[in-house]
Amino acid sequence: MLRWQIAIQEYRGNMAIVHKAGNFHKNSDGLSRWALANNPDNPAYEPLEAEPQIPIEGIKITDIGTKFFEEVTEPYMQDRNFHILTLLLDKDCKDMSLVNTLNEVWKNSYSEGRFQLFFGIIYHRTKHSCVMKLCSRLLINTILHEFHDSIYSGHFSEDRKLEKVKNCAWWPSWRKETIEYFHICDRC
Repeated sequence: MLRWQIAIQEYRGNMAIVHKAGNFHKNSDGLSRWALANNPDNPAYEPLEAEPQIPIEGIKITDIGTKFFEEVTEPYMQDRNFHILTLLLDKDCKDMSLVNTLNEVWKNSYSEGRFQLFFGIIYHRTKHSCVMKLCSRLLINTILHEFHDSIYSGHFSEDRKLEKVKNCAWWPSWRKETIEYFHICDRC
């Protein structure tokens, strides 16, 4: 209603705006509508006095010790695919003979540009997230324990648990292993 009032306010003296309740959309309200941007095209524009701040979508800040980095990166050298991937990403190498030695799943993800290397840790990128790649069975079990068995985690639905693991870590069979791990629980 407010948008219409703003759009036709120049005709204010010639007409009256009266709300008529209808049978449809009785549950909608002003919060469910798009707000108009505060720019010169908006009739209700108010210039900002201070310098505009740059909006930041999200920042994750953590204070992780070197022991954690060592626990994640040391197993990379024992796993063939991780080692090759580290070599490829570290020097931005385009050696196709090296790429062809990767397993098929890894090769496809590498060719799609889904892997990144930051500070020695390999990350797997998807459309909306970028998560750590794990190869240590100890770390994978720790992740599964923290998202299911820990006193801080809870017994959520399968979709919710998968989403939590998906936003934290990645390994080639993460979905299958996560579902199997959670199906063992009698409470779930």
